[in-house]
Amino acid sequence: MKKVVFCFLLMVVIGSVHAQSHEAQQLLLNWEKLSQFKKILQNMYDGYKILHKGYTTIKDISEGNFSLHKTFLDRLLEVSPIVKKYKRVSDIIRYQIMIVNEYKKAFKQFKDEGSFSPDEIEYMGKVYANLLQKSSESLDELLMVITAGELRMSDDERLGAIDRIYSSIEEQAAFLKEFNSDTGLLALQRRAERAETDLSKRLYSLPK
Repeated sequence: MKKVVFCFLLMVVIGSVHAQSHEAQQLLLNWEKLSQFKKILQNMYDGYKILHKGYTTIKDISEGNFSLHKTFLDRLLEVSPIVKKYKRVSDIIRYQIMIVNEYKKAFKQFKDEGSFSPDEIEYMGKVYANLLQKSSESLDELLMVITAGELRMSDDERLGAIDRIYSSIEEQAAFLKEFNSDTGLLALQRRAERAETDLSKRLYSLPK
């Protein structure tokens, strides 16, 4: 009987040890996951701070609060003078500002003038949103290239990346210009058609 009781107690102890061991392992795994997650969040936060600083600068530039050289080049660029003085860096930023300003102005005009249906306005919104997403991605990439410590690149590699970003955002600006021009022409045609229709109605409604 004592032997049975001893065996039972031994099993309970062993089971308890295994349970505690499992809990300890699970706790360790959870701690490791938490540590990894905290690291991911920190990396995301660091990236956000860099991008937020860049976007804030873009907003300041677009509103004329600061000079381009002082706010963007001096504060963000800590790479070599060759990259720092590369003209296309400022050209890319100017394109980004132009895209945002031109899109806002044109989209407001198209929505207010009454020449387009709700479905057409919704389509325009999607086109503009897609364009803004692409231009923002170009700016993100530029910030990564010109911010010291973000990417391990030689000066030639950085300049090549800047050239590629410049070509991309230049195409985006050209697309925006063409899209706004075509849409504006369509609006003009529709206004002319409405005016002609209104004139015909007035003429036919005159007493004979």
